[in-house]
Amino acid sequence: MGNELLDDPRITAVGLFVEAFTGLNARLSSQISQHNLGMVDFEVLMRLARSAGGELRMTDLAAQTGLSTSGVTRVVDRLERDGFAGRRACPTDRRGAFTVITDAGQAKVLEILPGHLELITEWFTGRLEPAHLEQMLDALRTVRDAVRPGATSGT
Repeated sequence: MGNELLDDPRITAVGLFVEAFTGLNARLSSQISQHNLGMVDFEVLMRLARSAGGELRMTDLAAQTGLSTSGVTRVVDRLERDGFAGRRACPTDRRGAFTVITDAGQAKVLEILPGHLELITEWFTGRLEPAHLEQMLDALRTVRDAVRPGATSGT
């Protein structure tokens, strides 16, 4: 019975997913670091850049990135220090705050994106037929929606 569990295709599925993610993440992180930015900082800037008005509530950033609220605060502090993001109070909730991408943050994202997209094409999307990519995106959204329901904004 023990070997049957080890050979379970669910273990293979998760293992392949983790291996693909870590390999792709290493390549993308290396490229982003050439622009003096960390992967988490870039992810936050991308989420802000792709959001309506270039802003998100801090709690939404936490849900979308998987960071704790204190983790998001540290990232936003760093981005604010570097001039890539700012904060503004939520007009309907005194306790709430929005993180807003600045012009410098938008410029940083646009500086990074050409090389970033090249790597994504080279190591991920370009290796899949369009129909397979669509199926994969649908499958990833299904899993993401189940394990991180608060991350659905911005697909």
